[in-house]
Amino acid sequence: FIDAYRKQGIPVSMVMPQNEFNSAQVFPSCPWTATGLARFVGYLGPPMQQRGVDVFFGTMERANEALVDTVLRDPRSGHYIKGVGFQWAGKGAIAGIHARYPQLALYQSEQECGDGKNDWKYCTYTWGLMKHYLGSGANAYLYWNISLKKGGISRWGWSQNSLVTVDEAAKTYQFNHEYYLLKHLSHYVQPGAHRLATSGGFTNLLAFQNPDKSVVVVAQNDGDTDRTVRFKIGARTVAPVLKANSFNTLLLK
Repeated sequence: FIDAYRKQGIPVSMVMPQNEFNSAQVFPSCPWTATGLARFVGYLGPPMQQRGVDVFFGTMERANEALVDTVLRDPRSGHYIKGVGFQWAGKGAIAGIHARYPQLALYQSEQECGDGKNDWKYCTYTWGLMKHYLGSGANAYLYWNISLKKGGISRWGWSQNSLVTVDEAAKTYQFNHEYYLLKHLSHYVQPGAHRLATSGGFTNLLAFQNPDKSVVVVAQNDGDTDRTVRFKIGARTVAPVLKANSFNTLLLK
């Protein structure tokens, strides 16, 4: 599979052995024990290493850190694991794993899918997820559906959110709230950026420093009135007015 893609000019740089290995789903799935996965990774690792392909553990959809520890501490598998993917209830395990294994790359590997309404309420919930994952050591935050037809029904019959909604009858499309939320970060935060620790009374934000030394601050005002917030970055102070119920990105060069 990997070799065939490479021949087509599509390099695969990383594999995860099993999606949501704790769950039997209506879609293709395969439950494993953590010990069984450790044994399997012992066989998977060498051919992936020969091809220059990283092996990540996951995806983790449980808050049980011991499942990750089992694979990382197993001598057959631990040295092959370069990262871990977390999603859904797995968000309860990422902070502890980051604290114990700071050398690992950690991904939020699947945005929680919502209910198909694509409303502002769920957009703000997504922002909370982004703050949690990125603040707990995640190196990447991955959305699930790029686009769905109007109504948001997935192939498995579940109404889900998407970045884009397509109206086939009208031959139109619209960008949803979560599209713009992701753009608030992805349009300005460069590959290789580092999240910055912040302090103070205002905590509804994320901050990053890009490789070019510019600083990105993404802040939400979840109140019903405009609010002035003062940010101090080094010797520089800015005091933008955050509109009511808004997301805001500041790029400081």
